[in-house]
Amino acid sequence: MTDFNQSRRKMVDNQLRTNDVTDHRILDAMELVPRERFVPASKKAVAYIDEDLPIGPSDCGRFLMKPHIFGKLVQLAEIRENDVVLVVGAGTGYSSAVISKLAASVVALEENDDLAKVAAEVLVDLGIENAVVVEGPMNKGYAAEGPYDVILVDGAVEVLPPDLTEQLKADGRLAVIEGQGGAGVARLYQKSGDAVSSRFGFNASVSLLPGFAKAKEFEF
Repeated sequence: MTDFNQSRRKMVDNQLRTNDVTDHRILDAMELVPRERFVPASKKAVAYIDEDLPIGPSDCGRFLMKPHIFGKLVQLAEIRENDVVLVVGAGTGYSSAVISKLAASVVALEENDDLAKVAAEVLVDLGIENAVVVEGPMNKGYAAEGPYDVILVDGAVEVLPPDLTEQLKADGRLAVIEGQGGAGVARLYQKSGDAVSSRFGFNASVSLLPGFAKAKEFEF
């Protein structure tokens, strides 16, 4: 039988600490949240390997982000204890559960009905009261609960919709991975007044989030 507590400790020590995740709040949160609760039964035994893990039917194309990439992305966002955070592409709720330990409140946006239902059930079962699951198009964000101190996109994008940065507070931050495969990079967008700037965070390879692909160009 898998010792998940030991697996979490090994994940933190061998995957996060060795990849420059140094924020102890993040390390503690990821050691506390049971990642195995957010994957299908067939994947529980491998819930802590450093790979993207499928969280739904194969045709839905959804994954849990590699632990060390997720940890670095959260660290890049510099989430504070009073922040209101929007998680775009919440999936089954793992990222929202971790972030709930760091922020004042979390809005977990998901457009897949089945995944949203799982996320809501698991978050309630774990007693997490400062995270709420909402449904809607992920590439539109969730303006009804905004603006947000932080937006974290839980998956790679080819195009970042302006709807998302528009839902940031005046000094808000958005952490996202842009591009696929070896071309993927994590970036932090910072809003200052009406202006938005960005900076490079780190190289990263993460599965593309549905709805964020670049439109195909017309070819003559």
